[in-house]
Amino acid sequence: MPEGDVVWAAARRLHAALAGRVLTRSDFRVPRYATTDLTGRSVIEAVSRGKHLLIRVEGDVTVHTHLRMEGTWRIRRAGPPPPRDHRLRLVLANAEWQALGYSLGVVEVVRTSREDRVVGHLGPDLLGPDWDLAEAVRRLRERPERAIGEALLDQTRLAGIGNLYKAEVLFLRGVDPWCPVGAVPDLEALVELARRLLDANKDHQDQITTGERRPGAQNWVYGRAGRPCRRCRTTIRRADQGDRPEERITFWCPFCQPPHEPAS
Repeated sequence: MPEGDVVWAAARRLHAALAGRVLTRSDFRVPRYATTDLTGRSVIEAVSRGKHLLIRVEGDVTVHTHLRMEGTWRIRRAGPPPPRDHRLRLVLANAEWQALGYSLGVVEVVRTSREDRVVGHLGPDLLGPDWDLAEAVRRLRERPERAIGEALLDQTRLAGIGNLYKAEVLFLRGVDPWCPVGAVPDLEALVELARRLLDANKDHQDQITTGERRPGAQNWVYGRAGRPCRRCRTTIRRADQGDRPEERITFWCPFCQPPHEPAS
C-alpha cells in the first residue's frame, strides 16, 4: 500500500496539474457517482491527509480518493479522451492536463465543509503542516499493551506510516515489533524518526532508509526475509502480525531487535 510520502507526492503532482484551472472533463467511472459532472468548476487545491487524497473544487466540493494497495494517479497532457480501461476509475481534466486515477480503492464526492466525515478519524499527519508529535505519542500511549508494530499502522494514532516505514523505523530504533507500546524506550524519538524518514523521501521516487540508492541496498529489513542483516549478518525474519483481517507481514532482525523482556 502506498505510504504517506507517496501520497504526498501524488497530491503535489495533482495540485500542479489541476489547481487554479477550470475542469473541462469530469468522468467518474464508479456507479455511485457515474452522473456527477464537475466540468466548468475550478479546482482550488489538491492535498494529502495521511494516505488520503483530497481534491477541493469550487462550490464546497471535495473529491476524496484513497489509493489502497494498487491505486495510482497519472498526469498526462490534455488530448483525446482516455481509452476505455476497467482500471480507470476517475478522469479530471482541463485545457492543459488530464489526471487519470487507476485502480483507486476509494472514490467519493463530499462537501468540503464536511471533510471530517472521511478524514476526521485520522491522527496527526506525519507530513502535514499541523504535525503534532505530542498528540501522536499521546494517542499511541492510550493503549500501552498494544504491540508497537500494530500501533504504528493504526491511522487513528498517527497518519502516514505503512508497512515499509514501520519495519524500518523499528529496526533503526532496535525495537521488537511485538514490544508493547508502553515498554518502548523513548517513544517520542521513534515517532520523530518515522516523520524524518517520510520527509526525506517525499521528493524522491524511491523509499530509502539506509542512505544507499543502489537497487537492493535501499532498506534495512523490509522485504529482506531470509537474507543477512546488514549490521550483524543474522537472518532477517518475517511473520504475520495483528488480528485478521488487519494482519500485516512484518520484517525484523532478531539480534538487533531482541524480544521484549517483561519486567519481573
